[in-house]
Amino acid sequence: MDIAHRLTDWTLSELDHSYGSHVHILDDPCYATQLAALCSPECGQPRFNRLVRRLYEGLCRAVINNEFPRSRRRIPTRMSATTERGVVGADFIDPNTQVVTVDLARAGILPSMTIFESLHELLDPRGIRQDHIIMQRQTDADGQVIGAEMSGSKVGGPVDGRVVLIPDPMGATGSSMCNAIRYYTSGLGGCPGPIIAMHLIVTPEYIKRVTQEFPDTRIYALRLDRGMSSEAVLKVRPGERWDEEMGLNGHQYIVPGGGGFGELMNNALV
Repeated sequence: MDIAHRLTDWTLSELDHSYGSHVHILDDPCYATQLAALCSPECGQPRFNRLVRRLYEGLCRAVINNEFPRSRRRIPTRMSATTERGVVGADFIDPNTQVVTVDLARAGILPSMTIFESLHELLDPRGIRQDHIIMQRQTDADGQVIGAEMSGSKVGGPVDGRVVLIPDPMGATGSSMCNAIRYYTSGLGGCPGPIIAMHLIVTPEYIKRVTQEFPDTRIYALRLDRGMSSEAVLKVRPGERWDEEMGLNGHQYIVPGGGGFGELMNNALV
């Protein structure tokens, strides 16, 4: 074993905050720049979906590095045909890890498929599955979000012991995510492994709801938006004045945000 090949010293580059150890907001200038471009009014198809793919590939890599189990293996290189030293040994990602990625249609269709394809570059394909859930916001007469309704699902197998990844670009109120987590923890007759929510943007309101209802859920995001907070709150460490932080406007849209990603991703009006 060459100590130069060790993979044990890797650490996630993330924002310092007071939301708890299960919340990870990446601190990455490259992805931050791409996400800002994605949210700009000038970004439309086909660039929009290309950026979504790039961002979720990066987010998936962060989750795999920080959450997935590893196993010590020795993998021969092409030079093994000429020398017994042509072998790389390290604590690689365990290829036997079993994973379910969940498509929360419609904004989660492309993110989930991107993750599904990325996992096949690392794991045994027989242990990778994609499920589908139809979820939509419910609003009252004043346009206020009062919950999320699940109108259908397609689950392709057991969940016991499997890592469950739920990518949803915008973590706004937490209604859809909490419904999905509840479904996988109590509606399928099994006990999943870690449930990991994966977002491009989250709000303090979202983090509070998910961590209160499902404290074991891990949350990963590329950006925290709390743009409706006071100037004083914006100057302090995220989470220190959590009760005063606001990232949603009166219609529960994220600020600064990026608009309706489901509409943009599908080139649809509503």
